[in-house]
Amino acid sequence: MWRIEAAAMMAIGSLSGLGAPALAQVQPPPAEIGSRYIPAPWWMREPVIASLGAVRVDLPANRARFTARFSAVERDSASAAAAAMRKVASLDAALRAAGADRVRLTTTVDTRPLYDQYRDKAGNMVDNERADRIDRYEVTAAIEIEVRDIAVLEPTYNSVLAAQPTSVGTVFFTLEPDNKTRSALANEAIRDATRRARTAAEASGTRLGQVKIIDPTARVCRTDVLAGWPSYGDATRPTMVEAQELRDGAPPPPPPPAPPPPPAPGAGQVSTRVTLQPPVRSLQDEACVVFALAGS
Repeated sequence: MWRIEAAAMMAIGSLSGLGAPALAQVQPPPAEIGSRYIPAPWWMREPVIASLGAVRVDLPANRARFTARFSAVERDSASAAAAAMRKVASLDAALRAAGADRVRLTTTVDTRPLYDQYRDKAGNMVDNERADRIDRYEVTAAIEIEVRDIAVLEPTYNSVLAAQPTSVGTVFFTLEPDNKTRSALANEAIRDATRRARTAAEASGTRLGQVKIIDPTARVCRTDVLAGWPSYGDATRPTMVEAQELRDGAPPPPPPPAPPPPPAPGAGQVSTRVTLQPPVRSLQDEACVVFALAGS
């Protein structure tokens, strides 16, 4: 079993030749793995309760990302590149009209030579991969589309389908909370730590004293003197927070977004429009609050 020693303060009395007592503070050495004694922090010199608050909130994803590819095959690479870029030009213009704050585009071009083929002795078709045996060039223009405003996700996706791309990748969703949401969740973690500490104190027949430490990072509650060495840091079951609780007191939501981007000019319209619903993602936060115990 591990022993805990508080940080030592040594008062050295009057020494010969000195007219007044001299005080020397002896700092404990850093803890080392395998050492028998672990220095305790200053806030453990009196009875305390260290409360770890953990909260979680479920919010819909507010970012989406997918890739559309347009390919063209021509006798020379320049013609193939021009043909591929013609396919993406109208779609690129239509999506950029929505604004970079709502839809961001990144276009890359890949060129691949297509070689003459011949049959080997087993009858298999084999590419004759020699520089003088290039038959055509395939150029693929890939547009990576990041939708930062979920309100325009479905119109954007359907506009891409209407442009008849060679392929469309999977839509990936992420949650990127703004600073106000992060701050509100951090405050809820501190409140949760306070609630847990108050409940524990009442259950043990005592009362909370003054606050010793408020640590938004929660590292204080995982110090080695509390958790033992090594600290395995068992997870604390988080308290669920409703999204509305984070929005209480926040400014009103922004006005409705502008109309979605129109389909690419000249692109064929798809008969069935795809419906995309953002999934729910979880946000978690922790905080540590250390209280003295009343009467200690």
